[in-house]
Amino acid sequence: MIRTELREHIFKMLYQVEFHGAEEMQEPLRLYLDALGHATEDDKAYMQNKYGAVAGRLPEIDKLLNENTQGWKTKRMNKVDLAILRLAVYEMAWDEDIPTKVAINEAVELAKRFGGDDSPSFVNGVLGKVARGDDVTGD
Repeated sequence: MIRTELREHIFKMLYQVEFHGAEEMQEPLRLYLDALGHATEDDKAYMQNKYGAVAGRLPEIDKLLNENTQGWKTKRMNKVDLAILRLAVYEMAWDEDIPTKVAINEAVELAKRFGGDDSPSFVNGVLGKVARGDDVTGD
């Protein structure tokens, strides 16, 4: 699979957290990955590892999102947009293999495919503000 496809599956896995809770995700993730018949074992490992990396930083990611939005805290956000933003912020702040511009562009494309009419501009605006921050990770 190409990275765009892998990212889409990771987004879908992150979206499920809103319905199962992070601590209950082992079985839904296993079922999701098992259903991907065309994915190689390397693809599945990449998706599972990246999902785990993002999920492990959700409090930090949500803090960054909440600091960079007004009137749209993570509790109030559309869950599709939130999953997209979480993945993109992780890529921007902690994934050295993904340039910030690529993370933002890919997030906007996911928002066009899976979000509402206003999702692409909302995602782009939030990520642009995060990207303009002096220290995205807070480290």
